[in-house]
Amino acid sequence: MRPLPRFARRAALRTVATLGGCVALALMGTTARANPPDTYGFGSRETAMGNAASADTRGFAANYYNPANLARSRGLEISVGYFRADHTLEMNGRDNGVDPVKGINGGLVVPGKLFGIPFAFGLGVHLPDDRISRVRALRQDQPRWELYDNRNQRLFLAANLAIEPFPWLQLGGGLSFMSSTRGKLDISGAANVLRPDDSQLRHEVDADLTAIRYPQAGMRIALSDRLALAAVYRGEFQLGLDLNAHLSGDITGLTTALYELETHSVNNFLPQQAVFGGSWLLTRDVRASFDATWMNWAAYVPPVAQLNVVLDIPPPAGGWPATITPPQTPAPTRIVPLHMHDRIIPHFGAEWRVLDARRFQGFVRGGYEYSKTPIDPQTGLTNYVDRDRHTFSLGMGVTARELAKELPGALSLDLHAALSELVSATTVKASAADFVGDYTARGHIVNVGLMLTVAFDGWGAPEEHP
Repeated sequence: MRPLPRFARRAALRTVATLGGCVALALMGTTARANPPDTYGFGSRETAMGNAASADTRGFAANYYNPANLARSRGLEISVGYFRADHTLEMNGRDNGVDPVKGINGGLVVPGKLFGIPFAFGLGVHLPDDRISRVRALRQDQPRWELYDNRNQRLFLAANLAIEPFPWLQLGGGLSFMSSTRGKLDISGAANVLRPDDSQLRHEVDADLTAIRYPQAGMRIALSDRLALAAVYRGEFQLGLDLNAHLSGDITGLTTALYELETHSVNNFLPQQAVFGGSWLLTRDVRASFDATWMNWAAYVPPVAQLNVVLDIPPPAGGWPATITPPQTPAPTRIVPLHMHDRIIPHFGAEWRVLDARRFQGFVRGGYEYSKTPIDPQTGLTNYVDRDRHTFSLGMGVTARELAKELPGALSLDLHAALSELVSATTVKASAADFVGDYTARGHIVNVGLMLTVAFDGWGAPEEHP
């Protein structure tokens, strides 16, 4: 790929600044981590490099990191892999049993030309192998690891288009999809409060998954053969958990009963994000990359269910028997606001090509990222637990070219391992009579995986695409 012409570099820098201003305006006008790629990465090469990939990624992983990079592919690319992230998160020395997040990552890139302009379509997916979607609504005073406990076990799908109007400029965008849950419960019949075994009740349960969409867009500019810059925007989404329950019937020999319940909660929230990054080829065999990700955590919606209850049980003609106390309508839930702060998360990555033969290439990679918790100390009623996180990652990869006539492109295998350390800290409650009391929380997350990519005609080595 030819670098940006010298006479146009100032214009390119102005373009990046303009996009940054547009992103800032968009962030101010709307309220845009809670999906697998945000927390654990998307693709072994990118995860091994600390997720510093907005200006450097290519192939299926561009569907998350920067859709503009899809246009860098010159031939069909198909990728499939697997990863597993195990949590050891504890409070007061006891493991909280946060489930692992694991499943298949994969996707494809289909490039072509339209009116002589290179373009590409990309598809990326994370498919959990345990459950497609998990929902759980907890009381706001119950301690839970707010950004990890069940909120990353989601089906993720992204579809994007990208174009390359100039050899030094790529533009792309599309939609990402997540799954939301709705449910309905109907119970009717007759209840015998004196002889429960004689009750006759009928029930009907109906639940479904609905798609939630949010936009993303990005651009990449090659300032020279060695230096590239990128900017990305990802929109906000909220995954709702809605439940409607209807119970009606006769209380045998006494009265009738009607109970209706409607609940709504946000079971998963992704803040809008803006990413600015760069990639620099330090030497022929060494590449460094950097990303800064701004996350709009201040717009966070706490996952507390809002209840609307209707309870109608008229007293029997002679009044209630002394042995029966009629139920009362539950008091509405008082939701305590959760104050969170916007954060800028830095990502650093490096890649060293240790082997460069005619048909084989070998790579060693490393990365680091730091995420400061956006949650205020939980000194009052609520217990949304989180801690500052340091993530260190390593990986390696090998690429084989032209192994057979049936495979004129290349075959790549990449592996990664990442360790996230959540710094130990103690939460001291403002009231000595607090039901939960003080607690010390800490933990770590181990994330390992591999990725296999088949790239057909037109595939180029990473250093050929700065």
